[in-house]
Amino acid sequence: MSGHVLTQVSNGTGFITLDRPKALNSLSLDMVRALTSALLAWRDDSAVAAVVIRSSSEKALCAGGDIRFFHDVGRATPQGGSALLEDFFTEEYALNHLIHYYPKPYIALMDGVVMGGGMGIAQGGPDCGVRVVSGRTKMAMPEVNIGLFPDVGGSHFLSHAPGRLGRYLGLTGLTVGAPDALYVGLADHYVPEAEWQALGDLLEVVPGAELREAVQAYAAGFDAGAGVLEGERAAIERHFAADSVAAIMASLAGDEGAFAQKALAAMRTRSPLMMCVTLELLNRGASLGVADCLRMERNVVRRNFEHGEVLEGVRALVVDKDNAPQWSPATLEEVTPALVAGFFAPPWPAHAHPLRHLA
Repeated sequence: MSGHVLTQVSNGTGFITLDRPKALNSLSLDMVRALTSALLAWRDDSAVAAVVIRSSSEKALCAGGDIRFFHDVGRATPQGGSALLEDFFTEEYALNHLIHYYPKPYIALMDGVVMGGGMGIAQGGPDCGVRVVSGRTKMAMPEVNIGLFPDVGGSHFLSHAPGRLGRYLGLTGLTVGAPDALYVGLADHYVPEAEWQALGDLLEVVPGAELREAVQAYAAGFDAGAGVLEGERAAIERHFAADSVAAIMASLAGDEGAFAQKALAAMRTRSPLMMCVTLELLNRGASLGVADCLRMERNVVRRNFEHGEVLEGVRALVVDKDNAPQWSPATLEEVTPALVAGFFAPPWPAHAHPLRHLA
């Protein structure tokens, strides 16, 4: 269904290779459909004992969704509405759910850039997911930077991260490397980039039925070393425990340390509205299961395109590249509780929700 998603079955393993290198494997609707089709076909196929998702390029597993597509079709239709957009988010979130509950070992090679939608296709569930990072890994949920919010299940996996680490990642949108990904619990194993080819060879020769254990044993010989977040954990817990975005930023402003000032500087460029929506999203997600988190995100993304914040963010950062988004509202002081609450109002009755069948 997509020339950018290559699939093959070898030695009991289903291999999915993303092959859109010029766009860092950004997901199109056709790619989402091709991924879903392969995973559904292999789910009940006794000849496939495990699945590996990887990239044809060391630069990225997947940099996210195709945000230029979001901009183009959103701008072309009233209130950012489009059948193609509706299909994309409904099918992408359903794919995220399929991956989370996949009944066979699902091994994600998170080499290079893994952001946004790339996280959604890499975060397999705790029963069967195996997430491997390298020294090249650049991980983030940077959606607030473009006027969106951490979706693709981010309301679940960020809200269930230890302490306030998920709030830090979701509200700043900053990038972390392999050691921090492991520390936050968004990766399981580390293999240095110099050993990545050997890991690939291992995946090819070990039978699928033995693959999960083989990867775990191979990666056990490597140590990613220390990251940044563990050393800054006390500061993260102190600042990001505040009950509002404004309070979090005020707390950071009172800390002259380089880490706090970097976080504050990032937040000052983000959409005030979507930071507030993100905080509410993570608060709600902490008490929800994966299916309900994805249904909530589907509501919020529909409201976001109706409002237009993401369209302005993509225009400023990707299309016109003036890096001067005109956020609406422009300041935190103008973001009201009612405005935030409106993003969570379901656009559909429960019986008609596009993700109502997720369990």
